[in-house]
Amino acid sequence: MAAPGIAAAMPVMDPSPGAARTGGVAGAAPATPFARPSSPSTAAPERRWTPPLGRALDVVGPYRAPPHRYGAGHRGIDLAAHPGEIVVAPVAGTVSFSGVVVDRPVLSLRVDRDTVVSLEPVRSALAAGDAVSAGETVGIVAASGHCDADCVHLGVRVAGEYANPLRYFRYRPVLLPWDG
Repeated sequence: MAAPGIAAAMPVMDPSPGAARTGGVAGAAPATPFARPSSPSTAAPERRWTPPLGRALDVVGPYRAPPHRYGAGHRGIDLAAHPGEIVVAPVAGTVSFSGVVVDRPVLSLRVDRDTVVSLEPVRSALAAGDAVSAGETVGIVAASGHCDADCVHLGVRVAGEYANPLRYFRYRPVLLPWDG
């Protein structure tokens, strides 16, 4: 038992149907707010993002932060996908890049002044400057990528630093005061 004055962590419950079966990541984002962290480089959204493949997240490659800025790591998550699947915008934003990087098509959306979401390999007809809404179709999974075309890589940068994308799809705990 915690001492008086120590905050207890309690999860925010997901009221959407099916949330208990899927860990709270199924379907469109409800309007339940997150608690905001104090650091702007780790700020979480007020609402959960929409899964980019239109179904509960199936993470086949987890986020692994590098030990330092230029170190090896996996700066995003890989979601199980197949070429030709429709990809939707996980959050509203403006296209900041749509084109090929090295050998794969990439789509990047600027969410706000600090946050950019990138999806690859995603072939899109959108162009830089196009506005998109959360859940709007933005492209299709292409037949190339670092998962041998079996995934979509989703990366998030906040203030130039990579962040774990799962924080935007799952509820964060809210600290409540200890009542004794």
